[in-house]
Amino acid sequence: MPAALESPAESTALFTDQYELTMLAAALADGTAERHCTFEVFGRRLPAGRRFGVAAGLGRLLPAIRNFRFSTEELDRLRAAGVIDERTAGYLAEYRFTGDISGYAEGEPYFPYSPILSVTGSFAEAVVLETLILSVLNHDCAIAAAAARMVVAAGGRPIIEMGSRRTHEQAAVACARAAYLVGFQASSNLAAGARYGIPTTGTAAHAFTLLHDSERAAFAAQLDALGIDTTLLVDTYDISRGIETAIEVAGPKLGAIRIDSGDLAVMAYQSRAQLDRLGATGTRIVVSGDLDEFAIAALGAAPVDSYGAGTAVVVGSGAPTAGLVYKLVEVDGRPVTKRSENKASSGGAKLGYRRHRASGTATEDLVVQRRAGFEPEAGDRLLSVPVLRAGEQVADPSLQDSRAHHRAAMTALPWEALKLSAGEPGLSVTVV
Repeated sequence: MPAALESPAESTALFTDQYELTMLAAALADGTAERHCTFEVFGRRLPAGRRFGVAAGLGRLLPAIRNFRFSTEELDRLRAAGVIDERTAGYLAEYRFTGDISGYAEGEPYFPYSPILSVTGSFAEAVVLETLILSVLNHDCAIAAAAARMVVAAGGRPIIEMGSRRTHEQAAVACARAAYLVGFQASSNLAAGARYGIPTTGTAAHAFTLLHDSERAAFAAQLDALGIDTTLLVDTYDISRGIETAIEVAGPKLGAIRIDSGDLAVMAYQSRAQLDRLGATGTRIVVSGDLDEFAIAALGAAPVDSYGAGTAVVVGSGAPTAGLVYKLVEVDGRPVTKRSENKASSGGAKLGYRRHRASGTATEDLVVQRRAGFEPEAGDRLLSVPVLRAGEQVADPSLQDSRAHHRAAMTALPWEALKLSAGEPGLSVTVV
């Protein structure tokens, strides 16, 4: 796998909502800005019908927090616009997050009220990070959960992420990362490959076939350029004729064909039979075309070797946000609780544990007050791990490490939690 490239540092300070800065200004003015606070990120519920969520985005978030710095020009603009006063501008000119952050490891499945991220520091330090934290985590957790469901549906068959053209150019890179985290094999996005070391792949679109005077000429040109292990797109005109032409030009050692239209299950069966008759028994079948987890599951019995998924990945397969919130739960060691109707939260800084049977199967999640003196049982796994201490990063797992963590954590879930059908969360959560 090629090494990842460092992306240039860019200030993230303006990726925020104005009310974060107006709260900061008021707190600086009345003396409450330095009160010691803990904020937590959690979801009150999973998206409708989902049985698990997936923690993702921490690897993108930590550099964004490091780069949360206001330039002189940015502060001058905010002052001129009346957004901040001189006191606030002075504070933000020296802003550095020096508090503590703990959270669920990337790739960890989570459930309602799981304390996915815990941010502790002064009110001033922590409140201004709210929008940035939620922007990253709500997006990446949603994409990761949708992609994880597709991986489950694929049953071990590889999936390629290819949704770049269906979303914002920067979101496309984040989507590729989240999908790879939960088990996609590769991405079509070259920026994702450069930034995160994700394997990239791609061959040709219908336009390449249409460019040439014949399908045969297009296939020959692609084979000359990319070699016999390439994937030929055979459905520009007629799939049966396209397969025949592909094997005539490439021979029976052709790497793969791709089908992007029609009834994919029917086409896969017919194509496999035709390839076998032509002696191309090792030629793989790749299918694509608006695939989501349900379409992939429906192809489970079909002779498909791998999938290409795009639009459904980058829109969270119908759940484009994870619905996470960032709530103040503790001030100066005192639990604080929001009691609004339908939006209640539990006060006090918390930790997450997952309880397992002796066999290794998870049975429930526990949300425990940090100060409760909780004694873990055999088989309890602490989910909340230190990430930053006094502003310094203390954990930096690689994307490969996070992929491995996700595989292990998903394997431990009970089979009911992995169902694609709508249902209750796969693990119950007990607040201790």
